[in-house]
Amino acid sequence: MMESGVPLCSTCGEPVGFSSNGEVFVACHECNYPLCKPCFEDELKEGRGSCLRCGASYLVHDTTEDADHQELRKRVTMASHLQDSKDNGVHARNESSLSVAESEANSESGNPIWKNRVESWKEKKNKKSAAKKAKKEEQIPVEQQMEGKESLDDGQPLSRIVPLSPNKLTPYRAVIIMRLIILGLFFHYRITNPVDSAYALWLTSVICEIWFAVSWVLDQFPKWSPIMRETFIDRLSARYEKGEFCGLAPVDFFVSTVDPLKEPPLITANTVLSILSADYPVEKISCYVSDDGSAMLTFETLAETAEFARKWVPFCKKYAIEPRAPEFYFSQKIDYLKDKIQPSFVKERRAMKRDYEEYKVRINALVAKAQKTPDEGWTMQDGTSWPGNNPRDHPGMIQVFLGNSGAHDIEGNELPRLVYVSREKRPGYQHHKKAGAMNALVRVSAVLTNAPYILNLDCDHYVNNSKAVREAMCFMMDPQVGREVCYIQFPQRFDGIDRSDRYANRNTVFFDVNMKGLDGIQGPVYVGTGCVFNRQALYGYGPPSLPALPKASFCSWCCSCCCCCRSKKAPKDEKEVYRDSKRDDLNAAIFNLREIDNYDEYERSMLISQLSFEKTFGLSSVFIESTLMEYGGVAESANPSTLIKEAIHVISCGYEEKTEWGKEIGWIYGSVTEDILTGFKMHCRGWRSIYCMPLRPAFKGSAPINLSDRLHQVLRWALGSVEIFLSRHCPLWYGYGGGRLKWLQRLSYINTIVYPFTSLPLIAYCSLPAICLLTGKFIIPTLSNIASVWFLGLFISIILTSVLELRWSGVGIEEWWRNEQFWVIGGVSAHLFAVFQGFLKMLAGIDTNFTVTSKAADDGEFADLYIVKWTTLLIPPTTLIVVNLVGVVAGFSDALNSGYEAWGPLFGKVFFALWVILHLYPFLKGLMGRQNRTPTIVVLWSVLLASVFSLLWVKIDPFLSKTDSAVAQNCNSIDC
Repeated sequence: MMESGVPLCSTCGEPVGFSSNGEVFVACHECNYPLCKPCFEDELKEGRGSCLRCGASYLVHDTTEDADHQELRKRVTMASHLQDSKDNGVHARNESSLSVAESEANSESGNPIWKNRVESWKEKKNKKSAAKKAKKEEQIPVEQQMEGKESLDDGQPLSRIVPLSPNKLTPYRAVIIMRLIILGLFFHYRITNPVDSAYALWLTSVICEIWFAVSWVLDQFPKWSPIMRETFIDRLSARYEKGEFCGLAPVDFFVSTVDPLKEPPLITANTVLSILSADYPVEKISCYVSDDGSAMLTFETLAETAEFARKWVPFCKKYAIEPRAPEFYFSQKIDYLKDKIQPSFVKERRAMKRDYEEYKVRINALVAKAQKTPDEGWTMQDGTSWPGNNPRDHPGMIQVFLGNSGAHDIEGNELPRLVYVSREKRPGYQHHKKAGAMNALVRVSAVLTNAPYILNLDCDHYVNNSKAVREAMCFMMDPQVGREVCYIQFPQRFDGIDRSDRYANRNTVFFDVNMKGLDGIQGPVYVGTGCVFNRQALYGYGPPSLPALPKASFCSWCCSCCCCCRSKKAPKDEKEVYRDSKRDDLNAAIFNLREIDNYDEYERSMLISQLSFEKTFGLSSVFIESTLMEYGGVAESANPSTLIKEAIHVISCGYEEKTEWGKEIGWIYGSVTEDILTGFKMHCRGWRSIYCMPLRPAFKGSAPINLSDRLHQVLRWALGSVEIFLSRHCPLWYGYGGGRLKWLQRLSYINTIVYPFTSLPLIAYCSLPAICLLTGKFIIPTLSNIASVWFLGLFISIILTSVLELRWSGVGIEEWWRNEQFWVIGGVSAHLFAVFQGFLKMLAGIDTNFTVTSKAADDGEFADLYIVKWTTLLIPPTTLIVVNLVGVVAGFSDALNSGYEAWGPLFGKVFFALWVILHLYPFLKGLMGRQNRTPTIVVLWSVLLASVFSLLWVKIDPFLSKTDSAVAQNCNSIDC
C-alpha cells in the first residue's frame, strides 16, 4: 500500500524514499520510473546505467550534486510540467483566476492548515519509510530479493496482444472497402433513376437507404483493427507475491442495489459472497454495498451474509470452488467431484449445502416479513426506529460488518472488509439515481480504504471466475501498459437464458465483435458493470503522458499568482490562445499526479489550497488528501476514530453542491446511461481502456428474457443515448480541443448515441413493402443488366462482410441472426419510443413512462420467457406484421387477377415483405405465449395458404363460367 502519495519501488516494492534535501527520490528524470535509492545504486554497481522503462541513461551525478543545483533543476522541471498542466486545461487554472491579493497571500504563507499537514506528512514518511525498509530487509531473505530483481530484469510482460491472423483480417478489410465502393455505385444508380409513377415511395426509400449506409459506416469502421489479449497470472504472482510480502494492489468492490423487492436480496447476497471469497489477498479486498433504497431488508440480509461468509469463504478457498456464489455453485448440473481428490470434500460439501439451505430459509423469512411495512415503520433489534423508513428523507448510514477487529472465519483467518452504505437523501435535492450512488461510494471508500482500483458490479452480477481480479491486475499493474489505462472492461455473460436466445439477450455480437474492434483503437466503451477502474481516472486526472506543450520557466507559471512576474510572461499568438481555450473547455484533467512528488513545500501548499481543490472535490480535507495518493492508502493525517464521521459527511446530500462531481469527476450525470458518458469523458482526456476476455467468464448475471421486459430494457438504453445526443457531451461536437480522442473511437461513440434515430427510417422502410403490394407500385424501376450487377454485388458484399466477421470473432450464425432480428424488433418499437420520449423530456420537460404490467405467467424452467405483458411498445411491430401479411395476400390476389406478366414484379415486392416478417418472427412468437402451443410458423403458413386457395377459387370460378358459355355458343353455332 502506498504511503501518502510516495510511489513504491518497482523492484523491491518499498517506498522510493527521499533524497538528502527531503524531496522524493527520482532515479530517471525522463519517465519518473519508481526506483528507490538502494535499488538505483545496485543498478549502477551492476553496470546497468539506463532506465528499465524508457531506456534513457541515468544521470549518475544526480545522487551527489549539491542541494542548490538539485533544487534549481527540480524547480525548472516542476515549472515546465505545471505550465503543461495549465495549458492542457488542468486544475491549476483555478489558481490563475485568483485575485492578486489572494495570490500574494498564498505565496507568502500558503494555506496554514495544508502547510502544517504537508510538514507532518513529510516527517512521518521519512520515519516510516526508513523503519519499514529495515524491517522488510530483515524479513525477506537476500536470495528472494535477488530473485525478484532478476524477474524484473527479465522484463516479461504480464499480458500480450494476440493479433488476428492476416488470413482472416485482410479479406475482411478488403470486403469492407469493396462494399463501400459498391454502395457508391448503387446510390449513383438509385438517385439517377427515379420512379416517376411512385416518386414519393422512391424518395422515401432512397433517404432510408442513405441513412442505413451511414449507420453501417459508423458501426463497421471502428471494427477495422480488432485484437485479442492474453494474460499471464503466474507472472503476476511471481512478481508481486514473494513469500509473506504481497505487492498486489488493493481493490474496492462496489455493489449497487435499490429495491430489494424487485432485486431479490438472495441474489445480492450471492454477489457479495462471491466477492468476499475471490482468489485475492483478503487484506486487499473491500466490498461496499450501496443501498439506495435505505431498506432494512437489505441491511438484515447483509448481516446474515456476513455470518454465513465465515463458513463459505474458507470452504471455497480450501477446495478451489468455482463459481463462488453458492446459489449458482450448488445448482450446477455437472460432476462436482471432478478434479477434487480430498476425501473430506464430499462430507464438507454436504454440510455446506445444508448450511446454505438454512441460510436461504432465513433470507426468505426476511423477504416474507418485508412484504408488508408496519404502520409505525420498521424497528431494529435494539428497539430503535430504522433510520431509513422514509427512502426519500433519511440520514446517511454506514455499517462495517466485516473487516474490523474480530472479523475472522471459522478457521481463524482474516476476512475481507464488508461495508453497508446508504447515502443521505432529503427532499429538494437532486440525487441522480445510480450515478449519484456510485459517486457516494467513491468518496466513502476513499475515506475508509482508498484502494487505487475500483471494481463495480450490479447486484445481480456475481463473480464467476475467482481469478478475475488477477486478470485485471495483469493490465493495471504492468508498468508498460497500466499507466495509460483508465478501466478494464469484462464482457457480460448471463445465466437463465433459453437455448435459442430468442430476443438476443446475450448480446454476443456486441461483446464479441464490436468490443474487440474498439480494443484495437482506444478501448471498449464502459457498459455499467464488470469493470475495474483506475481511481485517479474517476477523479478527472489525465493520464501521465498528456500531450506535451512547449515548456516554460517557473516564473512564467507564477506570473498568474505574483504580479511581479507578469512582465516576464511571453505573449501568446491567437492560435495558442484558441488551443488553450479549447483544452480549458474540455476540462481534460485536473492535475498531473506524477509531478506532485517533485514539488517543494511552497508549491505543494499552493496546489492543495482550499481555493482550488475544495471547489472541485468538496469540503472534506481527508478526502482531498486521499485524491493525491496515486497508489492509494488511507490519509495519515486523518484520525482513525473519526473516519466514520468523515465518511458520513462525504455521503451527505448537499456535499456535491458547487463542486465538479457528476460534471468532470466520478460517474457523469445527465443521462440514464451514465456508463457511456463516464467512459466517453475518460477517453476524451486521453486515457485508453482494455477489453479482458478470460476463458472462464469473469462475471455472470441475469437478463430479462421475456419480450416486454427486454423491450423495456432496450428502451432505457436508447433513451440514455438520446439524452447524450441532446446534451453538451454529444460526441458530434464535444472533446475536440485536446485532440486525444481518436477518430475511429469518436465514430463508435457517435454510433452509440445516434442509433435510436435509425428507428425512423427503419419503420418507414418496413412499411414500404406492404404499401407497394397494396398499391401495385414499386420503389425500383425496371432493372437493366448493369443495375442488376450493382444489386447483386451489394447483396453479396453484405453476406461476405457478415461471414468474414463471424469468422474472426467466433460468433455463431444463429447468434448473428438473432441479433439481426432483434435489431429490427427493437428499432421499430423501443428505439422509436426513446426518440420521442427523449425529445419530450429534454425540450419540453415532460417525463413519459411506459409501464409494463403482467398479464399471464407459467411455471417451468423458462417460465418468464412465456409471460405476455402488455405495453405500448408492442403496438408498432404488431402493426407492421399485420400490414405486411395483408400486403402479401393482396399482392397474390392482384397477380392472380392481372395474369402471368404480373408475377415478375410481385416477386420483388413479396421478397421485401417476407424480409420484414422473418425479422419480426420472434416478436410474433413472443405474442403467442407458451412454447407448447401450435408453432407460429404453422399458423402463419395456414393463414397464408388459406388466403391463396380462397383467391384461386375466386379466380377459377369465373374462368369455368366463361368456358361453359363458350362451349354453349359453339354448340349453338354448329346447331348441335
